[in-house]
Amino acid sequence: MGTLIPEASRCEYLVIILRSDLSWADQVEYTMKKAWKALHFTMRILKKGNSNTKSLAYVSLVYPFLEYWATCWDPYREGQISALDRVQKKAVKFAHNTNSPNWETLASRRKLSRIRTFFKAYSGERAWKAVGGRLQRPHYLSKVDHERKIRSRRQRTDLEKYSLVNRTIQHWDQLPAEVLGTLHSKQITFKTMVKKVIIELN
Repeated sequence: MGTLIPEASRCEYLVIILRSDLSWADQVEYTMKKAWKALHFTMRILKKGNSNTKSLAYVSLVYPFLEYWATCWDPYREGQISALDRVQKKAVKFAHNTNSPNWETLASRRKLSRIRTFFKAYSGERAWKAVGGRLQRPHYLSKVDHERKIRSRRQRTDLEKYSLVNRTIQHWDQLPAEVLGTLHSKQITFKTMVKKVIIELN
């Protein structure tokens, strides 16, 4: 009783690094180190493996580090995005001896993950129900807006502007009306349609 909890500029919880300034820079750096370590291990033990084996090893051993809770810490700074992409580019060259296979980009995968999470909030699914309850409709809708548009608020800092909710609202509002018309369908149907839109935009 009466023991003071010391202040800290950062702490780790379930391998997620939380900083007092709400920046995810440390998390991105930690993720890159773990991913590179796993990739180098894969490259050492599969030097003579075929492309399918190398690709499967990458998905099984490296992807988990690159995507663990990436929905929350998905970086918006170009330098951090490029640094993460270099891991996959190295894996591509290792598996296929080329720089341009038909692999989905890490940024696209994180974007899809954020929109799927927003889908859960909008639908009031379990733990995300509290977030969904704070979403508000715009004061007015233009002719090109869909009925499920969410009102975005002006933010003063980049950390607020590019947070999980505020950043994803922009992508949500840009989705075609026919995609959002599948909200009452199974989540896999919604995911498939959103993924198709993201690929077309890229």
